[in-house]
This record gives sequence, C-alpha cells and structure tokens, in this order.
Amino acid sequence: MFSTRSIALLATALCAIHSHAPSIRVAAIPAPIPQATQSAGTSTYWLENIDHNGTVWGNDDASYNIFRNVVTEFQADNTGKTDATEAIQNAIAAGSRCGFPCNSSTILPAIVYFPAGTYLVSKPIKMYYMTQLIGDATQKPTIAASGNFAGMAVLDADPYEDSGQSWYINQNNFFRQVRNFKIDLTGSTDTATGIHWQVAQATSLQNIDFVMEKGSNQQGIFMDNGSGGWMSDLTFTGGKYGAFLGSQQFTSRNLVFTDCSTAIFMNWNWGWTLSNISISGSETGIDMSNSPANQTVGSVLLADSTITSTVYGIKSAYGGNETSNINIPATGGTIVLDNVDMTGVTGAAVYQNATGKVILEGGQKIDAWAQGNGATQSSKSSSDARAITAPIKAQSLLDSDGKIFGRSKPQYEDVPVANFISAKASGCTGDGVTDDTAAFQAFLNKVKDTQNAIGWIEHGAYLIKDTITVGAGTKIVGQIWPLIMADGAAFNDENNPKPVLQVGKRGGEKGSVEMSDLILQTKGPAPGAIMMEWNLQSEQGQAGIWDVQTRVGGSKGTELSQEQCPGNPVGVEPTDACKGVFLMFHARPEASGIYLENVWNWVADHDLDQNNQTQISIFSARGTLFQNKGPAWLWGHASEHSAIYNYQFDGVEALFGGFLQSETPYYQPNPEVPQPFQFNSAYDDPTFTICQNSTGAAVPCKDSWGLRIVNSRNVLIYATGFYSFFNNYAQKCVWEHNCQENMIRIQSSQVDMYTVTTKAAVNMIQDDAVGSPILGADNRNVFGDTLAYYFTGHKSQ
Repeated sequence: MFSTRSIALLATALCAIHSHAPSIRVAAIPAPIPQATQSAGTSTYWLENIDHNGTVWGNDDASYNIFRNVVTEFQADNTGKTDATEAIQNAIAAGSRCGFPCNSSTILPAIVYFPAGTYLVSKPIKMYYMTQLIGDATQKPTIAASGNFAGMAVLDADPYEDSGQSWYINQNNFFRQVRNFKIDLTGSTDTATGIHWQVAQATSLQNIDFVMEKGSNQQGIFMDNGSGGWMSDLTFTGGKYGAFLGSQQFTSRNLVFTDCSTAIFMNWNWGWTLSNISISGSETGIDMSNSPANQTVGSVLLADSTITSTVYGIKSAYGGNETSNINIPATGGTIVLDNVDMTGVTGAAVYQNATGKVILEGGQKIDAWAQGNGATQSSKSSSDARAITAPIKAQSLLDSDGKIFGRSKPQYEDVPVANFISAKASGCTGDGVTDDTAAFQAFLNKVKDTQNAIGWIEHGAYLIKDTITVGAGTKIVGQIWPLIMADGAAFNDENNPKPVLQVGKRGGEKGSVEMSDLILQTKGPAPGAIMMEWNLQSEQGQAGIWDVQTRVGGSKGTELSQEQCPGNPVGVEPTDACKGVFLMFHARPEASGIYLENVWNWVADHDLDQNNQTQISIFSARGTLFQNKGPAWLWGHASEHSAIYNYQFDGVEALFGGFLQSETPYYQPNPEVPQPFQFNSAYDDPTFTICQNSTGAAVPCKDSWGLRIVNSRNVLIYATGFYSFFNNYAQKCVWEHNCQENMIRIQSSQVDMYTVTTKAAVNMIQDDAVGSPILGADNRNVFGDTLAYYFTGHKSQ
C-alpha cells in the first residue's frame, strides 16, 4: 500500500540530489473574486478579520494575493453538502505558484484560510511550496474525505506523479504549515489517509484532530521520507495507524492517540524525539520492529509520556531475529525511555517482535531505561537493555509536573482584531528598498507601549540598517514569514559586530516577549551582523520565539545566491562578497527564560529560487551561541553550515535541547576553519588547538564543530543529529565515515545527552575529562553513529 524507499537510496539522496526540471511554474488558475480588505466572516478569529496588506519582494505581479479565503474568494462549500476539492485547490494554486515541476520558490507564498465549517473532498488537496493551510482557531473546521475518496491523502505536501516522481526533493521541502483542523476519515474508504507529510525544516503540524474508523485500515499521518521538522498538539482517534512515520530526524510533542490499532508505526529514521505522548486503547503503542535482519529505525527517545490500556508499549527489532541474535546495524533500534508511565500496559513495555521476547515488563513506571550503546566519563557499555540512572535535570527546566517545560506556539485566538497593530499602517514599507529602520523601531515601541497589543507584520522585506530593539512587553506575529533584512555599513565590520534584532536591552531587561512566523536575513554580505541577540530576563513561559527562522543567502534579492556565490572550487580564495554573518543567534550571560521552538538557523547551501537548486558557497562565521545563566529551551532546533561552529554552549547554567540538528559546511575544508574569518576571543571562539597534531591530510580536523560545550552545567540534550556530508562537495567520505575528525567537544562541563547521533565524524565526542574519544566506528547505526546516552553527571552506570 505504501511506496517506501530503501535506506540505501535515502542515504544516496541526502542533500545532494537535484532535479533538472526546467524552471516552470504551474499554469495560472482563473482569477478569484477580488480580495476584500476585510473578510465578511462571522468568526471572531483575528486572522479572518484583519487587513491582509502584505506584498512579496521580488514578485512583480501587483495582483498577487498572499491571503486566500477558500469560502469568500473561491466559493468552497463549507456546509459539507457538495464537493469543495476544486475550490480549495484553486485557492492554493492561484497566482502561478510553485507546484510541479517547480522545486522551490521564496516569492510565491500563500496563506490558505478555512473558515469554520465542513469541507467535503474527494481527492488529495495538493499543497504547493511555501503554503500555510490555516483553519479558524476558534472553531476548528473539518475536512471530510468522501466515500469515493481516491488518492494518497486528504492533504498532500509532496504529491507523486504517475511516473513515481515526487513534486519536491523531500529533504529540501521547506516552509510549510498546517494548523487548526479536524480531518475526518470516518465516512471514507477503509484505507484513507489524513496527511501525506514528506517535508524538511521550517515545517509544522499543529492543533489537528485526525478522526478515523476504529478497526479500519485508515491512518492519520503518512510520512515516507523527509528531514524535519516539528509537530505538536495533535490527536488521533481510531484507525490502523495513528501516525506512520519516517524521516531523517523529527521532534513531536503533545500527541494523543486513542483506540488506534497501532498509535505510531516508526518505519525508519536516524533519530526521533517524542515528548508528552499519550496512548490509550491500542494493541501497540510504538512499533519500531521493521526489518529485524537489518533495521531501518535509528533511534527513538520517548520522554514524559503515558501508555495505558495497551498490550505492547513498544515493539522493537533490537537484538536480531529468530535466526540470529546479532543486532544489525550495531546500534540500530536504539531506544531511550525517560519518565514514561506504562502501568497501564498489560503485556510488555518493550517487546522483541521477531522472537516474542519480553525485553522490559509492562505495568510499571519507568524512570530511565536504555537499549543501545551508552557511555559515561568513566565507562562504556554496549548492547544495553536495562534501567539506567536518570540524567541530571535542573529544576528550572521542568514544569510543575516534573516534565521538561514546553509551550505551544500562541495563536491569540481569544484576542480581538482591534488589538492588533499593523506594521505597514504604522509607516513601514516592507518593499526591500526603503530604509525601514526608524519606522520599524517606532512600530515595535508602539506595540510595546499599547496595552494588550499584538504587532502584525504583513509579508514584505523590511530593510534594517541599524540595531532594532524588541522591548519587554512586545508580542509580534508575521504574515507567512515576512523578512527582517539587515543591510548596510552598520553590519559590515566583523571586528565590531552588532545585533540586528536585539531582544531586551543589554544589562538584563526583565519581562516578556513573543515572536512567531518571521525570517531574519541579510541583503548582501553582513560579516558584522549578529542576527538575533537575546538579553531579556523572563520567568518560565513568559518569553519565546516560534517558527522564527534565520536564513543567510540562497533566495532572491539577497545578493548571496548562485550567481554571486557558486560552489567554491579548490584553490580559489573565498570572496568577501560571499561572506554571510558574524553570528546567527546569541543568548548573552544575563539572559534567562529563553524559549525557542521550531527554529532553523540556516546558511543556505543551495539556491531556493533557482529550480535546479544549485549548490552555493556562503561563508558565515558562527551559528548558535548560548552563554545564558538562566534557563533556556531549544525544542526542534537546527543550526546549519556555519564555519567555526554550529552550536556553542559557553558558561550556561541550565539548558535543554531536543532535537538538535546541524550540518558541517559543504565547502570545508576548502577553506579550513576559521577562514575567511578570524577567531574572536571576546566571543570565546574555539581555536582548534585540538588539531595541532593532526595533518588533516587524510581526515580534516579543522572543520566546524557540530557542538562545543565549555564551562557549562545542567546541560540536558534529548537527541542530536550532527551530520558531515561532504569534503568540498565530494561525498566519498560519507561512505568511508570520515568527512571530519571531530564533531562534539565537551570542556569542563556537566552535560547529559540522550540518543546522540553523528554522521561521518571519526570521533563522535571529544570530552577533555576523558583520555580517549567516543568513536563512530564503535556505534554504527542505520546511517550515522548513535549512542543511547552520554552522561558526564554520573561516573558509571
């Protein structure tokens, strides 16, 4: 029934596959009824009633509409009486948007809005690139699959052509959201599916109910490939599979499964973090027993969760099958359970499906348990399947129930539209040409100083030529990722770096800030830019950013694309014209209460507005730097392609991260770290003295750190995926597992990590307190190398 692909093919694909289809957009859809400045709906939801005056920088079509109401503009029937498929599809496609064979585009965004009601569909709704499907958050609309529904899924984020070709390269399928829906399959065919979700970074599913017939072969989510990503606040009722999942890495939180035959079928992954999952009334909670002779699931971390009224908590393939007790690959099928209540599991908590062996008894609460290789500073173990001492968890990182704190993206559904203040109505142009610095600062000040106000930043490109301060008390939300774009001399001096967006004044301003759905980028090189600096001191839950992405180059108008910055050949010195930024995110020592969810700090490796997605070389110095003394949370976070490090935790005293993902710059070691920059001791840069005895001739040592932790404590990490895929764009090293020498370094720090995966680093972890590194060769997994845990907080297990 499912068109799944082999792990070998996925590994071959990675990020290097490119489509050579011509740069063509889909044919134009007949024009909709002219868009009113305000919809005539009866809902109180502000998004339905606010003015939508966004414009797209780089799109010359003055009639292009970003916001599309499927009812008022495209006449979709929301009574459930007649088929609404065509009207919804027209709403998505209008404006010659990026559907097959277009691979990606940053200049054709659309919010497709569904007022409350019921929408009957008979075939898949095909989601184009950079589309947000949003339902009324106050009265969740229902999309109901008809009795004669035919196709892969009700909503399809990456459709397949009859030839088998998918519309988009799955691991490059960025910038998508679906939120606020009920997807009803109960009146449809026995094998109907809710969402086909084959996506990558900067994507999310939120606040969706999947309703299926109990005992049927239906499924809520089908995910065959991808490299994401985030999903939260989902419910699944009935069906064969609540969610059929497969992706390189993913983070999922607040999922509730009721009466699904199998709540989660984990088909394949390199790593997956599941948190605050509730499963009841299933035969199997999580089935990751696929292919026991050669496993396809890398690792699963299940934390702060409950499984009840269920026979098998987890079905595993770890340990081989009835003919062999050899685990292949060596650490495939790694499992970690942390704070999981399985008192309501009537059979096995962990069950080896191929042999019928009970690995862990049900009917108990599990504090901490691991299946796989683990290590501490004083011991290494292999083939573990046993209880372990729980990691150290700072109290400041936990909620009142003792779980890792999390807060879902606010949608302000109870806030009246009159409370929203428009950036454009406040004098900002967002045209990518006009200097908006003063106007944007005045707009933010107005939002901050107006009681109960929320700033509405219409889509556009807001040119910023000096530091903008986001003061305590500010709440802002963007219309499908408007661009906050740094430009000019203020951000050109790498010896005198300046923040673009400064959250709280230096010195520790106190209060709350909320920001969601924004992109920070530059116009041309900005080697002195700190894209976001966080100084704010906040209590738990007061401050956060959700779906706020930093993107350096790779899009139209940035002057950092394929035309200016092609892949750098051997022996050619990097040009200043292709320098990125000084630092993408900086949490300063005075900061506390920092909450980041589904945030992606990306130095572009390919051009999003060129259809063959040609690789490019942008040289950007530093990724994500935390020096905070107060607590910080990084949920579903990625930081990719910075030259010196992707992550550095320096002097932090309480930090949670899960899932953390990075990629080493594809051009390295051409040039080596820190070129074309210099080390800066004021920011405690690593100087790579660890490489002084390494020639780098065989395996490069002076490549970007995936993660460096120095002089820190109470660092708690729930899964990593730190990957090295290239040596100067060549991939021979991937298959030889030696693209770089080191990936993670720990110096004078207390850090506990679960399900640590690295790829093509000879040394997974260099801990200065230990005489020898953790070797990748000792921990081979499905694609990368995986440890179930690495603890510095305990001397032995």
